[in-house]
Amino acid sequence: MSAVFDRLSELLRQNDARFDVMRHEPVFTSEEAAQARGTSLASGAKALICKLDDGFVMFVLPADRRLDSKSARKQLKARSMRFASHEEVLDMTGLKPGSIPPFGSLFELKTYCDERLCDQSVINFNAGDHAISISISYAEFQRVEQPETGVFAE
Repeated sequence: MSAVFDRLSELLRQNDARFDVMRHEPVFTSEEAAQARGTSLASGAKALICKLDDGFVMFVLPADRRLDSKSARKQLKARSMRFASHEEVLDMTGLKPGSIPPFGSLFELKTYCDERLCDQSVINFNAGDHAISISISYAEFQRVEQPETGVFAE
């Protein structure tokens, strides 16, 4: 079992959040995850770690969208922005891309969430493991993580 899954579960329990854990075959794309969960692609909460100027942040997007780097950089008044490398992601989170839960707070990262994710009553995401997902209401995610919202996806 993933240490990140344990930390995330504990964070959610400490905040009295209601959530469901799903175990499934390992999935490596948002499409595979939605299929394994039996959920819509749009309800997937995709977590991306980026370097914004001198620090790293997490962007959380609906899984059916892509990061709009130009818009995100402009909104956040950043001079430069790039995706974190696989090595940087592993160093920061202990995880491989695709298994990162949308809680930047677990990794001491500021979390920015695309506002279109709140259109989903329930969101789903990999929870520190390619074979474990969590399903939680968007309202509970918002309450526990308190991400800054904006339009970060296209």
